Amino acid sequence: MTLTAQVAATAALVVFEQTRGRRLVREISALGGDPHAPGAQAVVGAVSVFAILIMLVTATTVAAAAAYLTWLVQARQNVSPGAQAAPVLAAWAVPGVNLVAPPVLVHRLWWGSRPPADRHGRWVALLAAWWLSWLAVLALVLARLTAAGDTDLTGLGPAELAVVALCALLCAATVRQITRIQVAGARPGPPARTGAVMARAVPLILTEQGSAPQVHHARQ
Repeated sequence: MTLTAQVAATAALVVFEQTRGRRLVREISALGGDPHAPGAQAVVGAVSVFAILIMLVTATTVAAAAAYLTWLVQARQNVSPGAQAAPVLAAWAVPGVNLVAPPVLVHRLWWGSRPPADRHGRWVALLAAWWLSWLAVLALVLARLTAAGDTDLTGLGPAELAVVALCALLCAATVRQITRIQVAGARPGPPARTGAVMARAVPLILTEQGSAPQVHHARQ
């Protein structure tokens, strides 16, 4: 839900940028930074909408990050009860380390959840695609914000929105994979129930087989 909200907020900001952003930049430049200049009131509404969109993108991004880290800590505790949250926070917060450590941490979590052996290749491909898309998001957004000049508000466009949406989709897929494995591992399996039934049935079968010769001998 938080990832969906983040993508929706980013999409709204990109639409505003493409339809109103450049014209708004020209109008603000024409005012010369004077809020009392003629025509200043005409841009107040657009500036307010832009500010709200920026706050929505920031809020949904923080919410998505908080939800993801909460899930990651809980998933690690399911694998290793008593696991601390500090390594998770350090993997994402320490500059430089956060470019490599997060996918390694997620891969170890997936492996510790005891997945089926035949899914390893697909999992590695999914994990690599997610992390590469995340690095692409960082690179594109930073490049656009740095290059944004006098003609753009943020510089964000359809390309950045597409990469953000792809990254969110792949992130949700990795979360779903690990969660399904852990839920399946926590659920009692059919073999255990079958074994219990057989444990009760075998003595009864042996008893019946042992009593059959005695009945046949008594009839003779």
